[in-house]
Formats: sequence, structure tokens, C-alpha cells
Amino acid sequence: MSFPIERVREAFPALSIEDNNRARIYLDNPAGTQVAQSVADAVAHCLINSNANLGGYFPTTLAAAEVVEEAHRAMADFLGAASADEIIIGANMTSITFHLARSICRDFKPGDEILLTRMDHEGNVAPWLTIAEDLGLVVKWLPFDTETWQVEPETLAANLSERTRLIAFNYASNLTGSINDVKALTALAKEAGALVYIDAVQLAPHRAIDVQDIGCDFLACSAYKFFGPHIGIVWGRPEVLRGLPAYKCRCVGDDLMGKFETGTPQIELLAGLTASVDYFAWLGSQTGSSGSRREKILAAFEAAHAYERPLAIQLIEGLQALPEVTIHGITNLNRIDHRVPTVSFSYNGHKPSLVSKTLSDNNIFIWDGHNYALEVVRQLGIPEDEGIVRIGIAHYNTEAEIDRTLECLAAIGK
Repeated sequence: MSFPIERVREAFPALSIEDNNRARIYLDNPAGTQVAQSVADAVAHCLINSNANLGGYFPTTLAAAEVVEEAHRAMADFLGAASADEIIIGANMTSITFHLARSICRDFKPGDEILLTRMDHEGNVAPWLTIAEDLGLVVKWLPFDTETWQVEPETLAANLSERTRLIAFNYASNLTGSINDVKALTALAKEAGALVYIDAVQLAPHRAIDVQDIGCDFLACSAYKFFGPHIGIVWGRPEVLRGLPAYKCRCVGDDLMGKFETGTPQIELLAGLTASVDYFAWLGSQTGSSGSRREKILAAFEAAHAYERPLAIQLIEGLQALPEVTIHGITNLNRIDHRVPTVSFSYNGHKPSLVSKTLSDNNIFIWDGHNYALEVVRQLGIPEDEGIVRIGIAHYNTEAEIDRTLECLAAIGK
């Protein structure tokens, strides 16, 4: 069955907006995707029909409680979790990670080690650097291989020691787009007795995630990167979560659903979160699946990846045809499945900000800068104050949009 791109685009009202009779081309997706109409409707419906705090007996508070519970169930389906109790929802991935870092590391001793990578977004770096400074922990850095663009298991193995307590790494880079072999890295970490915290923010819009198969202890993602509202999610292994102290109000219980969620939840955004997961289930049904929500989600990702793959190849080959462009990431088409369709590059003689501005003037939305991937640009020797140009494809983009973008980039070099 062919990918239903027209039906997909019809589901996203922002894609039809024009500025001065020019269509918008959204290639800023690694920083945040557009939302389906169903997501916006769910947020509005909640604000009108379920606008109450939790814990009462009247209709709106009961409806609000169901919104909260369903969001946890939806994310359990999205991530392949065994239970909704394993899902923590908060303001954003970075805030939850800062919050959890205190609980995870509270009993670590001075001299214990945390391993971080040069491949990660600051959201999975700064929280651990901060707690390490607070507790006198040792931070060890893992570089990524600039041939494979991944953190190699051999590099991790060489840095493990009896003092290693936690390893934090990403599933996919928000700058290079490369995907780590998280299952292999996790297995090595667990053999050493270390906890594993994975940032899956950049992978979540593009590939299905199965936390039980990976074997990690924590996995974080952000709904606004997978067509949802601005909200963050962390899955935690239940036996680990139960053993962690929680920084919470005294009147909050110790049940897993809520133990680590401070204050009143963003209930209307949780309604939107469920709708974003249900969008994937809808897409799965459009591509032929008729099973459970999880089965439809898996079908959606399979179809979306098959659709995004040739667009990524089109973009990479088009950029390679521009003599002054250097792509920072996997370009070998035999390894295309080892990356998400986020492509960053330098355009010799042209500042990234000016390239971004030129495309913006043509109503093509992209990003420039370090994109919070500080350690990536540092390892590559790229000036932090300039960074790179970043283009990110989502499954609502089209071949014509990639063509238009490449035409504008080619014009810059003339």
C-alpha cells in the first residue's frame, strides 16, 4: 500500500498556510513538528469540558482524571511499556531529566563515575554535569566515531570501570542524525552494573521504540517532536523507579503514576499528547493495520520510515551535488537506515545564519547554529557561535519541497 501523503497533509492544517501567496515548507522538524487538527481539537475540548483540578467528585474533575490516566496509557503503548505506571510526564524532557537526576544520583558517592557522550543534546548532558558537580562525581566523556558517526560499543567498554554508576547517551543525534546501537550499548552498561538513561527525543518521530527490548532503565522523549504539544515524557523501569526517592510534596503518595510528577499536571496538554499518539494509530490504520493501538503505531512507523527514506536520500544526494557543501553525518546510502532524516551541513563561504535567513526569505523553515549539540560541534571543530545549517524531514514533507529547498541552496552558491 502506498503512503497516504495527501491524507497525511490534510490532517495538518498548518501545512496549508501561505504567506504572501507562498506555501510554507516546514523543514524545521528536529526542533518541533506541526500538529494534526485532532491534537489541537483535543486540547481545546479538554479546556472546555475537563477544566478542573484533580481529586474531586464532580464531572469536570472526573473527566480531567481520565485525561491524565489515558495520556499515561497512550505513552505506554507508544513506547512499548508494560504499564502506564512506568510513564512520567512533565514540562519537557530537560526539566524532567534535571528533576530525576537528583533522585537517581542521590546515593552516589564522591568519585563515582557518570559517562556522557560528545554526541548528545545538552538536555542529556547538563543535568548530569550539574549533579556531578554537586556530589563530587567523576564525568568521563565518550567521543563518537567520525567514520561511523556513532558511539561505538568498544569506546564504551574501554571507559567502564567498577566506579561507573550511570551512562547517559542518545538514541539519535539531533545534529548528525545518526542512530546509536542502543541495545548493544545498554547491554555493556548493564554488565558493568550501571544505570542507563537514553535520550530518544530525535528518534521518536521516525522509528518505533520498544523500551522492554532495549533493556535500559530510563528513556526520554518530547511530544512536540512527534506531532504533539510541548510536553516531555520519561519511561522508567518500575523496579528502579520504586527504589528511588522522590522530590515531591509531603501530601503526594508513593504510587509510580505521580510520584515524580510535581504539581498539577498540564491536563490540556496531556489530552493533546494522547491525540498525538492516536494520530500514529490513525496513520497505521490508513496503511492497512487493524490491530491494537500498539500494533497500529508499529505499522505507522514502518510506513513512515519507508516514505521518509527516499526523501532523505534525495536531500543528501542533492546536497552532495553542491561543491561547497560538507555534510556532517552519514552519507553512505548503504547505511541510510543508521540515521534519521535530520541532515546538518556547512556551506563553505556562507555563514549558517545567512543560509538559514535566505531560505526563510523563500518561506522554507530550517535551523542554524549548534542546536544545543554543543559537544558535537566541539568534537568536529565547528565554531560554536556559528554552528551548522540543519534540515529535518518529517513524514508530511514532499519530494517537491526537497526540490525547492535544494534549488534555493544552489542559488546561494552562484
